[in-house]
Amino acid sequence: MRTAASLFFLAAALSAQPIQVHLPEAAHGLSFDTPAKVWDEALPLGNGMIGALVWGDGKPLRISLDRADLWDLRPVPEFHSAEYSFAQMKRWHEEGRVKDLKRVYEDPYNRAAPTKIPAGRIEITFPDTVVFRSTGLSLADAVGTMRFADGTETRIFTHAIEPVGMALIRGAKPSAIKLQPPPFTGTVDGSNQPPSGNQDLRLLGYPAPVETSGETWRSYFQKGAEGFEFAIHMEWRDTPGGRLICWSVASGFEGPDPLDRAEKRVKQALAAGFDTMLRSHRQWWLGFWGKSSLRVPNRAIERQWYLDTYKFGAASRRGAPPITLQAVWTADTGKTPPWKGDYHHDLNTQLSYWPCYSGNRLEDGLAYLDWLWKTRNTAFDWTKRFFGLPGLNVPMTADLAGQQIGGWRQYTHSATTAAWLAHHFYLHWKYSADREFLRDRAYPYLRDAATFIEAFTAKKDASGKRTHPLSSSPEIHDNRPEAWFPTVTNYDLALDRWLLQATAELAAEVGRKDEEAHWKTVLSEFPAFMLDDAGGLLVAAGHPLRESHRHFSHLMAIHPLGLYDWENGEPDRRIIRASLADLDRLGSSRWCGYSFSWLGNMAARARDGERAAKALEIFATAFTLRNSFHANGDQSGKGYSTFTYRPFTLEGNFAAAAGTQEMLLQSHAGKIILFPAIPASWRDAEFRTLRAEGAFLISARRNNGAVTRVEIVSEAGGTCRLVSPFSGRELAFRMKAGERKILTGDPKRP
Repeated sequence: MRTAASLFFLAAALSAQPIQVHLPEAAHGLSFDTPAKVWDEALPLGNGMIGALVWGDGKPLRISLDRADLWDLRPVPEFHSAEYSFAQMKRWHEEGRVKDLKRVYEDPYNRAAPTKIPAGRIEITFPDTVVFRSTGLSLADAVGTMRFADGTETRIFTHAIEPVGMALIRGAKPSAIKLQPPPFTGTVDGSNQPPSGNQDLRLLGYPAPVETSGETWRSYFQKGAEGFEFAIHMEWRDTPGGRLICWSVASGFEGPDPLDRAEKRVKQALAAGFDTMLRSHRQWWLGFWGKSSLRVPNRAIERQWYLDTYKFGAASRRGAPPITLQAVWTADTGKTPPWKGDYHHDLNTQLSYWPCYSGNRLEDGLAYLDWLWKTRNTAFDWTKRFFGLPGLNVPMTADLAGQQIGGWRQYTHSATTAAWLAHHFYLHWKYSADREFLRDRAYPYLRDAATFIEAFTAKKDASGKRTHPLSSSPEIHDNRPEAWFPTVTNYDLALDRWLLQATAELAAEVGRKDEEAHWKTVLSEFPAFMLDDAGGLLVAAGHPLRESHRHFSHLMAIHPLGLYDWENGEPDRRIIRASLADLDRLGSSRWCGYSFSWLGNMAARARDGERAAKALEIFATAFTLRNSFHANGDQSGKGYSTFTYRPFTLEGNFAAAAGTQEMLLQSHAGKIILFPAIPASWRDAEFRTLRAEGAFLISARRNNGAVTRVEIVSEAGGTCRLVSPFSGRELAFRMKAGERKILTGDPKRP
C-alpha cells in the first residue's frame, strides 16, 4: 500500500519529469491475422494528394490507388438555366411543385457525374505455395506490411512527401504484377440510383484507357470528361532477396502529359532506392507525431485517437485538395464512391477539420482554408447568379472546383453554408494568433459572408425581426416539403447570430470601428433562440425534435458555435442540460457514427466526462470497420442504431479525435482549462502540446487524480489566462513569443 509520504514523493518525481512525446505504439495500429477481403477494410496509406488501400491475401495482394484531384467536373446544365434561382425555388415550394423542384435541384445529383473518381489498382499475385499469414499497419511510420507463412514479406508505403508509392517484396517473387485501370468503358443497363448509392463507372462514358507495358513496367493513360486526363506508371526492379515496385499517379490538373510526369517520378524514386525513400518518409512522420500526443486510461478511445490522427495526417496536407467524404481512399468497387465522394458542407467537411485546432495541426488544416479561399470567386458567382444578392455564400455540395452539384434542395441551397465555413477561418485566427491571416483572410471571409446574410435577411417578420425567406435544419425531414420551416430555424439563426457577432469582433481586431458598430446593429435585429418549456433548444418555433435524428443541427448554438457556453453560468447551463436531456429521451436509434462523435464534443463542452467518454467509446467500438474507417451505421449488432449500413465517410473519425481533445483541454471561453471533462475514473492522463486559443502550446500530466505538471509555450506572445489546476484560481501572465513556463504546484517553482 502506498503511504501519504510515498504518494508525495511520487508526485514530486513526476512533477520534475518533462512531458514526453508519445509515439504511437504497436497496439495503436492495425494488425490482422485474416486478410481484408473488401476495399473499405484495407490498410489506408496517403500523403494528402495520393492514397493507397492495401488489401487481399496475396492471391492477389491489391493496392487500390487514388489521387485527390481525380474528378469528373462536368457542369450541371440545370444549374445554368433560367429556372435556376432562389426566387424560382421559393415560388415552386409555395405552389407545391415538388416534381419541378426535384427535377431541377435534385435529379442532377442522381447522375454519375460530376463525381470523384478512382485511379485504379495494382494486383500482385504470389505463387500458390505462398500462403497469407498476417497484415498490419504501423502508425508511427505509416508503413503497411503483409506477411506470408514461408517468410515472404511485403512492406508498402505511400511516401509522406513525394507523389509515389513503393512496395518491397522480400522472399518469393510474384508470379504476376498487374496494373488494372478502373472499368470506365462499356455499356450498362439502367442509369440512376439513389444519391447515397454508387453509380457504375461505365456510365461516365470514358474512352478505353491506353495501356502500355514492358518487361518491368506497366502504364496506362485515361481520358476523362471536359478535357481531363490522368495516368499511372508502375515499374519494378529485382533486388537482393526480392523485388521493389514503385508507382505514381499523375493528373492533368498538374499540367500536360501526366504519363510522362508519372514515369519520371517513378524512375527518380527507384534510383534513390527503397531505404533512402523510406528514411525521408519516416522523418516526416516522426515530425508529425511530434506535434501532439496523449495518454488516457480508456484504451479504445486512446487507440481511436491515434488511428484518426494518423488518417488526418494521411488525408490532409497544405498544397493538396482538402478532405472529401473519403479523401484519398475512393471506393474500389467499379462504381463511383458513396455520395460521389464530394465536399458536403452541411457537416462533413466541417467535422473533418475540427481536430486540427487544439490538435496543433494548423498547417495541415490550411488545406481546407486555402481551398475555400481559392474557390471564393466561384462562390461569389454562384451567390450572385442563384440568390441575386451581394456577398458570399457557398454551395453545400461541391466538386473540386467549388461548383454546386445538387442534392436535397433544402440543404444544398442553404443560405448559411458560408457562415459555418467562416467558423473555420475564425478558429484558425483564434488558435494561431496570426494577425496577417486575420487581416488578409479571416476578416474578409467573415465580412463577405455577413454581407450576404445581411442582404438575405433584409425582410423582417411581423415582430420586426430579421428572418429567412426559406429556412431549414439539416437534415430534419430529409427532402420532404416540410423540411423548409415557416419560420427561421435555430440552425440558421445560430449561424446568423454567430457570424455577425464574430464579424463584429474581428472588425474591432483589425481597427474598423465603424464596421464593428454596423455588424453589431445588424445582429441586434435578429430574434432570440426558440426554446421549449423545459428550456431546451427547438428545431424552430413550435417544432421540437420529435424523433431520434442523426444530425444535431438544432444544437449548433451549443457546439460548435458556443453561443450557449458552460462558462457563461447557470442560465446557459440549464439550456445545455435540457437540450442534451432531449437527445437522451429520443435515443440514438436513428443516429450515425458521427452523431456519437459530435455528442462526445458537446458532452465535453458540458463538462460531462462520463457522457463524453461513453459516446466516443461507442463510436470506436460500434461505428468503425476493423481498419478504423467510420462506417456510418452500427456494425456491432448491439442496437445502438437502426442504421446498420456501411458507407464509409471520414467526418465521424475526425470529430471523434476532436472530442477526445475537448475532454483534455478547452480554451474557447477566453481561459485555458485543463482536463475539463474527464471521467472520475481517469486518475492518470497526460497530453503533450495540444494547442489553446492565443497560440499557446500546452502539455499537462495528471497522476492519481491530481495535476502534477503543466508546461506552456507561447508561440506568438501575449497574455495567458489559465485556470490553475492547483488552486482553482484564474491566473493571467504575460509571455513573450517562444517563452516556456512550467507549473508544478510547488511554491518553490514558478
